[in-house]
Amino acid sequence: MDDVNLTGSGPPRVLTVAGSDSGGGAGIQADLKTMLALGTHGMSVIAAVTAQNSLGVQGSWELPLEAVRAQYRSVADDIGVQAVKTGMLASAPLVETVAELLAGTAAPVVVDPVGVSKHGDPLLAGDAVGALRGRLLPVATVVTPNLDEVAQLTGIEVTGEAGLRDAATALLEHGPRWALVKGGHLPGEAVDLLTDGTEEHWLRAPRHDNRHTHGTGCTLASALASYLARGLPVPEAARAAKEYTTGAIAAGFALGAGLGPVDHGWRLRGRG
Repeated sequence: MDDVNLTGSGPPRVLTVAGSDSGGGAGIQADLKTMLALGTHGMSVIAAVTAQNSLGVQGSWELPLEAVRAQYRSVADDIGVQAVKTGMLASAPLVETVAELLAGTAAPVVVDPVGVSKHGDPLLAGDAVGALRGRLLPVATVVTPNLDEVAQLTGIEVTGEAGLRDAATALLEHGPRWALVKGGHLPGEAVDLLTDGTEEHWLRAPRHDNRHTHGTGCTLASALASYLARGLPVPEAARAAKEYTTGAIAAGFALGAGLGPVDHGWRLRGRG
């Protein structure tokens, strides 16, 4: 198993394994900004590259499996990790490779099962869904799907708050220790359900009237990983991550001609 603390001093170390967003609002870029804002040292394994802006995804390219594996080993074997977050993994071979690497890592793992972009562009191949369910979810400490991703992974269409529990139950059957089902697409306040099948934590926040929400899912998952790296238990880490993300959504700003990003530095700028 990889050592989670190979060097003693400095901020907690968090590794993101995800895709690059050239527009800087989501993906690797959002992850690293979040990690910095929350007092951790962010590191990255780039699994895919996208040409992406405020209007959508114009193209995407996977990196070779050996490049993904080499990046991961380079960081884990020398620096060590105290939490890992996964995002866009694009294909079944990438999912399987990353799952294998995570199985040998003694650190909390947050899996953001990215399936589509904020603009509706597909980011996960159809044949990769089974690999994500069967290989990646079993090594997850927490899985953080939105409702579209819940439907993709479980077939359950959540139409109201009560359905979040059924979705979480179905997800937990695939092996993650915790499921954080995000209800942001439901009407009313923004409510998420965190559960391990025994205890439930309902995370509620006011809904902000702001269309600039690109990168919300990446930001929440990276914030959760950052707080886990800082030693918080999962429920406390999830509440803190929800608070940070809610502030970032409130401070989201226009960028380009389409949907702008959440503001990862909102606390530094006193926004929100």
